[in-house]
Amino acid sequence: MPQVIIAPVRQSDADELIAANIASRAHHVPWAYPFLDRDGFDAWFGQTVTGPNIGLVARDPGSGGIVGVVNISQMVWGGFRSAFLGYHGMVGFAGQGFMTDAVRLAVAHAFDAVGLHRVEANIQPGNHPSIALVKRLGFRKEGFSPKYLKIGGVWCDHERWAMLSDDPRS
Repeated sequence: MPQVIIAPVRQSDADELIAANIASRAHHVPWAYPFLDRDGFDAWFGQTVTGPNIGLVARDPGSGGIVGVVNISQMVWGGFRSAFLGYHGMVGFAGQGFMTDAVRLAVAHAFDAVGLHRVEANIQPGNHPSIALVKRLGFRKEGFSPKYLKIGGVWCDHERWAMLSDDPRS
């Protein structure tokens, strides 16, 4: 089973992430539209260092190649202690279990290191690989939200999947 290394994004990751996103563009669309240039990277990176967000880069320990990105975003504290989970994998590592490992590690980080109580992933119903990934990790489907999120200029329906810190983890 693949294993990955995750680490907070660094400025020095910019060029490699941009190149990986460009190479994986057809793999991401229509589910996600990650940044493809330095301005996009800088905007995303800035949110990870100044706001309630964590950007994690997953790498293959053998090659050092970027497997994907996991975002823990919009963390809310107080009685909520919750965040949203987003992720996208790179085409060269697709279908090999790398992103399952990366998301598993990121969720463990959110619960164990950050101290969140709940992590929610909102996934378009047709994105079967992403739904299968969260199912493998033990997320449960909580509902359906019509026209929930604007992606690629279109309001898209999403299924809501969540995991709590005290849920069993795979």
